[in-house]
Amino acid sequence: MKASIRTRSERLEVRTTAEERNLINRAVDASGTDLTSFVVTNLVDASRQVLADRDRFVLSSEAATQWDKMNELPARELDGLRQLMNRPSPFGG
Repeated sequence: MKASIRTRSERLEVRTTAEERNLINRAVDASGTDLTSFVVTNLVDASRQVLADRDRFVLSSEAATQWDKMNELPARELDGLRQLMNRPSPFGG
């Protein structure tokens, strides 16, 4: 299997304090990688974590079964909800 080669063409600049940069440099050294790889890997991981609940749900088999059962329940009538949903939008249209 041939490994794909990614060309990094986008530039990202950040400002740090001296203390933050020192910490980052120490972590880069400890990880045995270069600054770009370290920063990109950790930013991508953090970005995926932040967006995970917006992109997909990963449930165990048991949790998925519980989720399905909850979604099969009939809708409840909530006080004021119908009135709220029927009032005109404050954004027009």
